[in-house]
Amino acid sequence: MSNLESNANEVKLHALDYWQVIRNRYGIILLTFALVFLTATIVTSLLPKQYRGQSQLEIERKSTVRDYYGEVTDRANAIDPYSTFMATEFQVIESRETLNRVIEKLDLIEKWNVGGEAGAFGILRSKIRTEPGQNTNLIRVEVFDEDPHLAASIANEVALAYQERRTEQERDRAKAIVDNLVVQIRSQEAKLDTARVRMLDLAEDLKIPDLASSKPSWMRGEAETGRESLVMRSMQQEQDVETEINTLSATIETIQSLEGDALIKSAHSLGVRDSTIEQLFPQYTSNLVARTNLQNAGLGAKHPKMVALDETIDQLKNMLLDAAENAKKTLGTKLEMAKSKLATYNKASEEGVEDLLSEKRSIIEYEEAKADYNLAREVRADLEEQLAKEKVNATTPHVPVRVHERAEVSFSQAKPNVKLNLIIGAIVGLVMGIGLAFFLEYMDTSVKSLEDVERYLQVPVLAVIPKDVGVLHKQSGLSPDAEAYRILRTNIEFNRKSADANSITVVSGGAGEGKSTTLMNLAYICAQGGYNTLMIDGDLRRPRLHTFFDINNSVGLTNYLTTDLMLEDVILQTPVDNLYFMPSGILPADAAGILNSRRMSELIADVKSRFDLVLIDSPPILGVSDASVLASECDLTMIVIQHRKLPRNMLIRVRQAIENVGGTVLGVVLNNVDVRSDSQYQYYTSYYTYYSPTNTDSKPKSRVADIEPRETPEDVGTQDDYSAEPPQKSKTASESQDYAQFEEDEY
Repeated sequence: MSNLESNANEVKLHALDYWQVIRNRYGIILLTFALVFLTATIVTSLLPKQYRGQSQLEIERKSTVRDYYGEVTDRANAIDPYSTFMATEFQVIESRETLNRVIEKLDLIEKWNVGGEAGAFGILRSKIRTEPGQNTNLIRVEVFDEDPHLAASIANEVALAYQERRTEQERDRAKAIVDNLVVQIRSQEAKLDTARVRMLDLAEDLKIPDLASSKPSWMRGEAETGRESLVMRSMQQEQDVETEINTLSATIETIQSLEGDALIKSAHSLGVRDSTIEQLFPQYTSNLVARTNLQNAGLGAKHPKMVALDETIDQLKNMLLDAAENAKKTLGTKLEMAKSKLATYNKASEEGVEDLLSEKRSIIEYEEAKADYNLAREVRADLEEQLAKEKVNATTPHVPVRVHERAEVSFSQAKPNVKLNLIIGAIVGLVMGIGLAFFLEYMDTSVKSLEDVERYLQVPVLAVIPKDVGVLHKQSGLSPDAEAYRILRTNIEFNRKSADANSITVVSGGAGEGKSTTLMNLAYICAQGGYNTLMIDGDLRRPRLHTFFDINNSVGLTNYLTTDLMLEDVILQTPVDNLYFMPSGILPADAAGILNSRRMSELIADVKSRFDLVLIDSPPILGVSDASVLASECDLTMIVIQHRKLPRNMLIRVRQAIENVGGTVLGVVLNNVDVRSDSQYQYYTSYYTYYSPTNTDSKPKSRVADIEPRETPEDVGTQDDYSAEPPQKSKTASESQDYAQFEEDEY
């Protein structure tokens, strides 16, 4: 998740970053803007002047037609939305039929000297533009031509031709409506005759007396027939008998399994209709109560009263049981009679329903035929009424288009619109310039910021060198640009692990990145700070360091490596205190082979012990193998990267090339940075001038012993002013670190 967020942050630009892109590529933006604006100016000046003729029309959207039943519908308003209707009318105005009338009336074929009507139509249509009035039915017809009189004439004739065409369409539409109504009336009369015959035939066949046949069926209520009443009564009786059967069945089922007192009580409680039960059951119940009272009074079962009362109860019980059995038989008889009655009612109901449905079917069929007849008669009457109205309307045809404004001759230029074209050209040029700037920025994969260096190379940035910094020792006084190299000197001290790691080779990915100049100025600043500094020009392809001091390059490193010269013969003392220089010497055929030798290793070990700092220049590391050899021999390697030059992938290959040979990357110097346009670097460089030394009367004194110059042997050539004995290393590692700390505190 963190990787995704980091990638998103990498792509996303801040508002200040957008402004920075514009500042960095303002040249491209201005050039694109100028080209587009100049093109717009030239094109506008070359276009012919045209004048405008303008007329204004009001279009009535209403277009009436009659449907089958004579109803009036507004087709345009009901079907076509406003935009569709207006777009259609624009096409009608610019159609061949409309414009051919204008061509014929103004004789445009001869005026424009074209081959025929088709050519004149193409020219005329290209000159016409129609525009709607916003939320209105108004249309503006604009015609552009080099002749202002002809432009006005064409605009007026187009309006009149369209008006005539719409009027003719309305006249034809009215005639079509009348003809259509006549056809519909004839068709409706035939339908009316057919409906009348069918209605009368059904009334005769079905024997339906319709006394109110002239009245529409929906104005009369349906009469109830006697057959319908009989069917309803039969169905009600059938339902009552079914209820009775259910009641008898339930009663019989309840008392069928009962005996004794339970049978007697159930027969009475269920309401069995029997006179004996109704008379004797109250006596039976009262005797039972009396016996219970005597028993509670203490009388025994053999007491005369108890014996007499038991005999009475037994007689009543036997009589009630006989009556209950008779009631069972009576209920069964009633049940059979009810079932027989239900069957009779069912048969009568089915026959009545069948007859009733047949009667209803006949009545409905007749009513439908009668409704068709009445409807056909009403439709015919309505069509005849509408025909009469349309015949009156046809005598006064409707004019759907009115000309509100006729075109007047105008001598003011309408096309091209110089001001508008230049404004559009300026806007388009600016947008294209900015778009091209951002596109180039997107396609540019070079190093643009310190974050790019640290993200892709994974090494620190030791210093940011401003653009157009010259050779410091040739400048008068103390330049503010020297502060960048002082920062570089301090960062080198703090980033190398020990003071013994004092041999540093300076490499770059490609040529022209300021590697030699950076090494020269760094050596100069270190010498000013009291370091015994040796510069070795290890670029045996295109050496440049000797040009900074105007020194002869005929004797130097290659001579020492290939001959028996002493070290003192090839090291020269420069006019700058504490600064020594070893030229490249004569350029060899096999530079990599000479550098990758034991004598070169011994040379580096020797000068490391004699000098506080040894800086070795090398060729581009991606072009030749020399730089890789030097990186493997030296303690540290410093990479010089020119701002916004090489792609990031090439810089990664530079670091990999150094690491592959066992070299140690000390850091990166970001060179040639335009701090005026890249505001993000102003933080690093804005204090150079503020903190630069202003006292130029004194020079820093060397912390090492003075070196007596000596002459070069005759077989080597003469370099009288610069020859010197190599000094012994004057400072220990702790002293160098102390001095670096002093420089850090001071600046």
